Amino acid sequence: MSKKLKIVLDTNILLVSISSKSKYHWVFIELLNGNYELFVTNDILLEYEEIISSKYNTSVAKNVIRTLLYLQNVTLTAPYFKWNLIDNDKDDNKFVDCYIFSNCNYIVTHDRHFAHLKSIKFPKVNICNIEEFKKVLFVNLEDSY
Repeated sequence: MSKKLKIVLDTNILLVSISSKSKYHWVFIELLNGNYELFVTNDILLEYEEIISSKYNTSVAKNVIRTLLYLQNVTLTAPYFKWNLIDNDKDDNKFVDCYIFSNCNYIVTHDRHFAHLKSIKFPKVNICNIEEFKKVLFVNLEDSY
């Protein structure tokens, strides 16, 4: 029996998964169904809220954040060390720090700033895009039955 995948979702992935009209809505549905574990920090939640508010509205953003905080498969963490592995967009380091601190399996993103992490040997950071995540998630779910 497989363990649930532990992931960090970059804001760009969460954003495209919220709308029920999105072809990526399955990401949000699988989260709501408890099929993977999501790890976040206060800084990540603040970014989620800011970006969702700007693309949708404040009410949608607050509802998404509230939902995340109530889900049993979402863990709020507080990394105490900053690795500073991303130079091109230092703001993205919060996702890497959360990933390392939480011992996650993947950061799911479409942000090109994360690409250079694949060449870093330590700490090893596994990056995948939304389609790669879909394959890994559903294989993991099949293995758990």
